Amino acid sequence: AGKAEPLTPGQQADSVSYPSDGPSEEELNCLQTSSSSLQHKLDQLTELAIANNREEFVNQFVPLDLTPAETASYLADLTTGAEADGQWDNLIAEIVAISAGRGVDKIEGDQVSNAVFYFQHPLYKGCDREVSFMRTNGEWRAEG
Repeated sequence: AGKAEPLTPGQQADSVSYPSDGPSEEELNCLQTSSSSLQHKLDQLTELAIANNREEFVNQFVPLDLTPAETASYLADLTTGAEADGQWDNLIAEIVAISAGRGVDKIEGDQVSNAVFYFQHPLYKGCDREVSFMRTNGEWRAEG
């Protein structure tokens, strides 16, 4: 074969393109909800988690039928409890993972009124988890 000729001034090199080998392994392993409203809620929770806004996260996450005292108790568990930082780290890792669809094996439910995410815990290898969300009066919240 011949030697490559140097470019003359003003000459453009041919762009090099590579055929796609398809989606990456990480993209293949992502399974997000088909519900735009639930995805919006998960994205909102992720933003609150990243901002370390525990109070607003709890207010947007807990079931609507919790009493103010139960909600305050849960917030205390995540802020001042003996295991607060560990519990918070685990919770936000799970929410971030299901929001992005990372490690999600399947989603059950109609994703209109309920959805159950089955996934690998992002921090503990081999730890299977599930998180349920219910939609009540248009508002997605964790169940149970």
